[in-house]
Amino acid sequence: MKPPAAPTLPRPAAPARPEVPITTTAPVKRERRWSVAALCTVLAVLAGLGAAAAVASASNRTQVLAIARDVPAGQALTDADLTVAEVSADAALSPVLAADKSSVVGKRPAVDLRKGGLLTTSQLGAGTGLGDDKQQVGVQVKRGQAPAGTLTPGDKVLAVTTPAQGEQQNDEDAPPSSIDAVVVGVSRPDASGTVVVNLAVAPMDGPLLATRAAQGRIALVREPRGK
Repeated sequence: MKPPAAPTLPRPAAPARPEVPITTTAPVKRERRWSVAALCTVLAVLAGLGAAAAVASASNRTQVLAIARDVPAGQALTDADLTVAEVSADAALSPVLAADKSSVVGKRPAVDLRKGGLLTTSQLGAGTGLGDDKQQVGVQVKRGQAPAGTLTPGDKVLAVTTPAQGEQQNDEDAPPSSIDAVVVGVSRPDASGTVVVNLAVAPMDGPLLATRAAQGRIALVREPRGK
């Protein structure tokens, strides 16, 4: 009799292979590299444009004259009153070029010049009638003694003598005494509204006008500008 056959043992199952997850890590890295490269390129272009703009701006700068210290209207300019500044070319401005400094020294500004400002041709009082044959007198004018805010350099005015305090004019029909003058410059009004008007007059009238102005007996009448 045959011995019973040994039972068959089941084979152990093979270990399952772990599933490898699908990843997109490599493409993301490549995309980031491309983004960084593109950003670097843009920054390089912008830097180049900025440098080009800076060079162009520097090449468009012009040397002009600036005010080194305050100068009152009517006072002759000296070399120490002026300094050189560099500004960008601007069609809206008309500053005096630094190369013209020698022709500016000795001229009298028609308005007060403030330290740090640019000197412009309109401030030099061209056409005011003030030359070597004229005298200049500063007249302090209170409110009511001149047209308010209308006097400009070049205006022709009559410096009219007003009666002294308590004095009455004998002949009311006789015109008051007056002196022909040309406005050279007008200062800024102070807290009371008083201004100083620099007037150019004939040499024979300068001392008389100065005397009456010191007494506060001058009122200004502007002549028609078309006259």
